[in-house]
Amino acid sequence: MDKIIRVDMSQLTTRTEAVPPEWAGLGGRALTSAVVAKEVVATCHALGSNNKLVFAPGLLSGTSAANSGRFSAGAKSPLTGTIKESNAGGTAAQMFARLGIKALIIEGMPVTGKWYGLQVNKDGVSIAEESELVGKGNFAVVEALSERLGKKTGLLTIGPAGEMMMLSANISVKDSDGKLRSHGRGGLGAVMGSKRIKFISIDDAGAPGVKLADPAKFTAAARVFARSILDHPATGQGLPTFGTAEMVNIVNAAGGLPTRNFSLGQFDRHEAISGETLREVIIERGGKPKHGCQPGCIVQCSQVYLDKQGNYVTSGLEYETIEMLGANAGVGDLDVIAEADSLMDDIGIDSIETAVAFGVAMEGGVLPFGDGAEVLRILRDEIAFGTPLGRVMGSGAGNVGKVYGVRRVPVVKNQGIPAYDPRSIKGIGITYATSTMGADHTAGYAVGTNLMGVGGGVVDPLKKDGQVELSRHLQIITVMLDSVGLCLFLGFPAADMPTCVPALVDMLNARFGLKLTPEWFGLLGVTTLKTERAFNIAAGFTNKDDRLPEFMCEPLPPHNAVWDFTGEEIDAFWDF
Repeated sequence: MDKIIRVDMSQLTTRTEAVPPEWAGLGGRALTSAVVAKEVVATCHALGSNNKLVFAPGLLSGTSAANSGRFSAGAKSPLTGTIKESNAGGTAAQMFARLGIKALIIEGMPVTGKWYGLQVNKDGVSIAEESELVGKGNFAVVEALSERLGKKTGLLTIGPAGEMMMLSANISVKDSDGKLRSHGRGGLGAVMGSKRIKFISIDDAGAPGVKLADPAKFTAAARVFARSILDHPATGQGLPTFGTAEMVNIVNAAGGLPTRNFSLGQFDRHEAISGETLREVIIERGGKPKHGCQPGCIVQCSQVYLDKQGNYVTSGLEYETIEMLGANAGVGDLDVIAEADSLMDDIGIDSIETAVAFGVAMEGGVLPFGDGAEVLRILRDEIAFGTPLGRVMGSGAGNVGKVYGVRRVPVVKNQGIPAYDPRSIKGIGITYATSTMGADHTAGYAVGTNLMGVGGGVVDPLKKDGQVELSRHLQIITVMLDSVGLCLFLGFPAADMPTCVPALVDMLNARFGLKLTPEWFGLLGVTTLKTERAFNIAAGFTNKDDRLPEFMCEPLPPHNAVWDFTGEEIDAFWDF
């Protein structure tokens, strides 16, 4: 039976509850946002005792459905002040689902300065004081806990950035290979640090597992669903071959590749950091060009990157990190970018927000554009140890801009704009402006339609026509995927393959013994977005916060494109 487990860090107690009826049909993002909206005072301090940290697997997590192992974490964000859901791969979602845990809700904060570890298993959650691992990086934590608790143990950890409650701190999730995936954006690692929790271990031995209401129907639908993924050009060919870095050359050609802190739309060394080059380097060194971030992944868009000596460096070197350190910071060297990615994983800090912050810092004169050695030094010697410069850099791009007097600061709601310039790719600009969680490409990935024709329609990236409607549609779909526990990239076959969404609904019905419809599924997305927006309004946000930075009105070479949406046009996003 599904259950809710609450951990009160003020009293150091735990309790198990039945799932309330209003949460019974929710999972993943829909559930974390519902809990935060209902139980967290919107005006509370995000690092105070009144914030809550919520973890929830998706509705299909723990089943054999392809790519269904995404895990949601939710809270009020200390970076943006908005509601926040962060989504990650790894093994945690599947293990939670097999244990019958619908959500883990962590409340309060200890009255002493002690640190703790939480142990999750079939009997519930226990709390134990932790001292050995405090101050250590994530790699050392995973290694030590794998020895202490067993290599099959699932783990959620924070690194030094989370302990110091840096606003860009993430929560790392152990994957099937014992490496790390991240709840990256919004600073949820700082929230976990404020609760004085260094790690959460998960042991699903003896778990009851996931019961299917109709196993035969589920299996049949799961096969159709998987086939739709493999038959789509993006999820069956492009992503497995080049990973997300396939977008480097595509976005550069479109003139939307942020370069030198969003001052240009193309990078003269884009080939050096492209997905094609990345693949060649990985194969030449004996790494893995195809790799899954979660059990049951059939897209395999991750990879394992080795150095020139054949030593492991990092897994899942994503387009956004490559682009923002590569073109936007001018570091055209994959080895430097991979090493930086590894350092950020170990420190436990968001590789997108931190990369955007480096671009701002370079414009502010803290270090020169293209100085990869200094990027690595700042990560290793400043951010990891929380020096004054390290704390500024670890507080995100918006705060770096304020400290160093930079005018061109690419943030929305204080969250760094990722690796697509909205002047040349206008659909993603609407997503950045209206997302309930600050600038976030994953909130409604309009790039797929604007540049690759996903969804069958033609929405010119340089024109305003249809962009608001496109972003709205994609944000609703994204909530649906996040709530089911599915990979974002399944939005491609969902848009293009007529068998995909019906098979998905059939799996949900066979899992729970229900008679849901695609319309119900869409309503889940609409309701969740409105719930999140209501929280933000209660926190003091208005439509004026749904705007891009002023400098986006400046022409962007090579198209001399500008951000030309009026406030009224942006506000129309919420007319649903």
